[in-house]
Amino acid sequence: MNVTGIALAPPPSAAEQPKLYPELLASVLARYSRSNDGLPAILEKVDLRDPDASVDRILKFVDYGHASIGGLTGGLAVAIDDVSMWLAYKLFEIAQMADGQESSTRYITMAADNIPSAEALGFPEDLAPAWQELLALSFRLYEQESARLDEKAQKDPSVIRAPEGTKPAVLKRLRKNYALDRARYFIPLATRTNVGLVMTARMWAETVKHLDSLPQKEARSLAALLRTELEKTAPRLMRHSFREESYVAQAEEDFHYSLNLGLAQLSTDQREDQIWVKVDDQCPPFLPEDQSPGDALRFRQNRYGRVGRKFRRAPISFAWNNMALAEMRDLNRHRTGHRFTPMIQNGFYLPPEVDRTIATEFLAKQEALLRELLQRQSAAYPYALMLGSQSPFEHVTTVDKFIYEAELRTGMGAHFRYAEHLSAALHQFLDRYPEARPHIEEGTAEPE
Repeated sequence: MNVTGIALAPPPSAAEQPKLYPELLASVLARYSRSNDGLPAILEKVDLRDPDASVDRILKFVDYGHASIGGLTGGLAVAIDDVSMWLAYKLFEIAQMADGQESSTRYITMAADNIPSAEALGFPEDLAPAWQELLALSFRLYEQESARLDEKAQKDPSVIRAPEGTKPAVLKRLRKNYALDRARYFIPLATRTNVGLVMTARMWAETVKHLDSLPQKEARSLAALLRTELEKTAPRLMRHSFREESYVAQAEEDFHYSLNLGLAQLSTDQREDQIWVKVDDQCPPFLPEDQSPGDALRFRQNRYGRVGRKFRRAPISFAWNNMALAEMRDLNRHRTGHRFTPMIQNGFYLPPEVDRTIATEFLAKQEALLRELLQRQSAAYPYALMLGSQSPFEHVTTVDKFIYEAELRTGMGAHFRYAEHLSAALHQFLDRYPEARPHIEEGTAEPE
């Protein structure tokens, strides 16, 4: 595991603009919000050769509850190498105001040696041999199925649904993606990946505090590395990044909730799709809404267009009973609202193109190991999950953001399975608001 902070430098076109490091920027903007002198006058009072005293005077107010000052630091960019897919997921789940990217499964090493050690993950020592044997089997199944599906697509190019006239190089890429995206359900959630995140020092401090409060050893190790790196650019604000009682208590509550639900619902069967959609479009009596669903959408040219008040004001909750972790990783990266999953295994998804009987031994071993970990109340149980492990997943946001997500995740290039999930949610929404149907573009996903 490695953490690298990235210092942002101005382009040549901004050579004459003021240059402030993150905490000095926060200090200057905090003063700016409490003055009518204008920014040039405030900057004249800052000794750029020795600004620490000025910064300390302002940022001490963060200690007294003025947390918003910490958000004035601008985006601090950090690259995080070689964390498990589980920890990458938690980063995006926790840092819900961050911008970021995770390495695609199409571009990372799929091999048993690309797994953190059992010791680094806090995996029970006596169960480590069975776990490592299971992961080796999972990668063999992945390699076997991806090769078979690639061969199938070579023999019958129609399965990749490529438009007529597609160039050979593009056909090859589509074929590889077709194979990988159907074999990927065997990939372990413990597989190493990389994450790049950009957020303010305020949000970094909260994220590190949250990681430091989790029961998983890998999360706490990352918290320490992040804190050390971020102290180089925001030392004062990183004082607020240590584990705190309420975070620890709620992490324990969430952990035991997941353990209990995980034991009660543990299965390797394939769960049938269920979708739950709830819209609350009630408004205060003193602030009524008279815009129709059609008028809220009719002027958009594409999914980036402006949605009207009717749907910007309406909260929506949508959830699936059986989201495979492969798809959950993608949907979890939508920034808006709140996403939640207990990250359990109440089923195991394999697409129709994969013969389920080839995984009989693998699924039996995986279920037995998961059951043992859950019964021991081991915080390492997520590392025995696979990308095919199915779990409930909930997203709470507003309707305009939901419409954007539904159009994006069913559009050209979308993964076939999360397109199915979003399509089902969209149809439930449109059953309630049929007037919106002509103005929402549901895609057909592939070719990917």
